[in-house]
Amino acid sequence: MGSFDWHYTIGLLADADLWRAALLVVELAVAAWALSTALGLLVALAQQSRLHPLRLLASAYVWFFRSLPLLVLLIFVYNSPQLFPELRPLLSSPFTAGLVALVLSETAYIAEIHRGGLLAVGKEQGEAAQALGIPYAGVQRHVVVPQAFRVALPALGNEFISILKLTSLVSSISLAELLLVGQRLYTQNFLVLETLLAVALYYVMLVTVFDRLRAVLERRLDVRRRRTKAGAEPAPENEAVPAAPTRTRPRTPHEGEVVVRARGLRKSFGPVTVLDGVDLDVHRGEVVAVIGPSGSGKTTLVRTLNHLEQPDQGRVEIDGRLMGGKDRELAAQRRHVGMVFQRFNLFPHRTVLQNITLAPLQQRLSGRADAERRAHELLGKVGLDAHAHKYPHQLSGGQQQRVAIARALAMDPSVLLFDEPTSALDPELVGEVLSVMSDLAADGTTMVVVTHEMRFAREVADWVVFMNQGRILAQGPSETVFDHSGEPRLERFFAAIGPA
Repeated sequence: MGSFDWHYTIGLLADADLWRAALLVVELAVAAWALSTALGLLVALAQQSRLHPLRLLASAYVWFFRSLPLLVLLIFVYNSPQLFPELRPLLSSPFTAGLVALVLSETAYIAEIHRGGLLAVGKEQGEAAQALGIPYAGVQRHVVVPQAFRVALPALGNEFISILKLTSLVSSISLAELLLVGQRLYTQNFLVLETLLAVALYYVMLVTVFDRLRAVLERRLDVRRRRTKAGAEPAPENEAVPAAPTRTRPRTPHEGEVVVRARGLRKSFGPVTVLDGVDLDVHRGEVVAVIGPSGSGKTTLVRTLNHLEQPDQGRVEIDGRLMGGKDRELAAQRRHVGMVFQRFNLFPHRTVLQNITLAPLQQRLSGRADAERRAHELLGKVGLDAHAHKYPHQLSGGQQQRVAIARALAMDPSVLLFDEPTSALDPELVGEVLSVMSDLAADGTTMVVVTHEMRFAREVADWVVFMNQGRILAQGPSETVFDHSGEPRLERFFAAIGPA
């Protein structure tokens, strides 16, 4: 039985031809991965498009190239100039032909990885960006895709390792990569196992290096590992709760300039009618509270006011301008309608300051210096300027909601919509958010507030709207609705929830 030539194997680790082949493998793998990652993202976005033909085309691409063996594809691409002579200048090189085949194949696999990442980003993240008036392309580029890429990165890194190893198949079209150079060596000396072990060690070395690089990139993209800038105070678990909101200004009469006018709003989800002919006027400087039992259509109403939900019938006007239209037109209209969501919907991959400046910068409403100055002013207004360089996960729920209010105010909207802004908060944090909202009311900010906080509705709101089963059953000044409504369903509602 022959002995294993370890000296020969170790010597191959310094072989110039094998090192050149290793560098060629790296070049081919990096190029294939980078191109496939970019193209795969486009295919994944196409799979989620609202255009059915585009979705069908993208899905067909993924199905076909995932079904086709890479070796078959390599040989076909390399020999395709026989059918299409005009491709000969491009595909006559084994490296180029191998790159094209790898990209065609890997784009299909990586598209599925990206699709998983995109699906992992909550729908509310896109809606929060849309509500800031950012068009679809900007929503994807600045909000959805960065978060999706972070989710997909471990799988993308694993796919790079697969590509690195799949380059060995390109030897079938005579590319002088590691396996082919190794084959040439052992056909000369017949030391097959010794040569293949050396080739395997080269692959292990390359995989180890790039796996470490992937781990470093993952750590850099994980905002939860980042420390805040020096000077930023730690966010306390529980801040002092401000006093319950009280009226600090005369009531604004339900008259004068109309900022929001809704007429005949109807909306159904399948067989369920959620809005059934709603009419609503909101005047300049007025605070309108929308109350009612769960499922009465309150949230759907405020979402139709900025067209996050498209009404089936009816119309909404903001400052006399009709809401609706194509993506960019609707985005421009939403600049005038601020939105504060129930669950904050801050962008987790951006700092507090970046959350607030994103929309003004993307819409070129101001330069970076002015946008950041305005952001600091607003953070000071909500008591959070010391936390400007923190990430959302470093803040309490009440602090996050106050940042969300500042983010909406950064667009200088004509009206500010609130969708149950305190319902996701712990009871001890509700007061700090309501206090900020009371201050906004005192400053004359026009607001529509969907709320279960009856004391806020009674003390701060100028006009109260009671909804039930998609209709407005009662509306009027707060003291009238709370004390003299005469509406039986409203009286039962108050009896069920207790006194305000």
